[in-house]
Amino acid sequence: MNVPVIGVLALQGDVREHVAALRAEGAEVRSVRRADELTGVDGIVVPGGESTTIGKLAARFGLLEPLRSAVRSGLPAYGTCAGMVLLADRLLDAPPDQPTVGGLDVTVRRNAFGRQADSFESTVRFAGLDGPPLQAVFIRAPWVEEAAGDVEVLGRVEGGPADGRIVAVRQRNVVATSFHPELTGDRRVHALFVEIVRRHLAQEAGVGTRRPAGDERGQS
Repeated sequence: MNVPVIGVLALQGDVREHVAALRAEGAEVRSVRRADELTGVDGIVVPGGESTTIGKLAARFGLLEPLRSAVRSGLPAYGTCAGMVLLADRLLDAPPDQPTVGGLDVTVRRNAFGRQADSFESTVRFAGLDGPPLQAVFIRAPWVEEAAGDVEVLGRVEGGPADGRIVAVRQRNVVATSFHPELTGDRRVHALFVEIVRRHLAQEAGVGTRRPAGDERGQS
């Protein structure tokens, strides 16, 4: 079995925890800070942190447009918390100049659960994962306000004032969670993403030479 090469956007945020979780699931992991470091990666993780800062740094380092192009062309992507914000096509409660990558046909509300002091833990039933519900850590977390018809809702808040709010989604090769599974030691979401990358590689191998990241021909 080919070892997938997964990049972690390493501009700001909880990079180290994602690297450890992905390696534990059998992936080769690279830090991505420049556009040329996208070449050869089979998937990309956009970590939690501060979405405005990450987006502006990506633009400053010439990485934003190549990353947009790569995700649009089918590169598997997984975003947590701020990463969900950056992978959303539409935002609420965001600065008008907030740069995003896009790739998920959803509307995301930034800091929907409140300020840093309102951070909390809860359980989330995650569709498609065996075992008990996930212990989910929410830190100044967003939620998905609206999702297009072909976006699969993987998890919702259960109970409390935010009952029913969407906190995990998938659209083809792009996954996003409002919460931080990399902080809990439960690697099931990372295992799911690694499997998505592996299946994408197998599909690419079945139709010919793998496209380089950023090649806009075709869709996955």
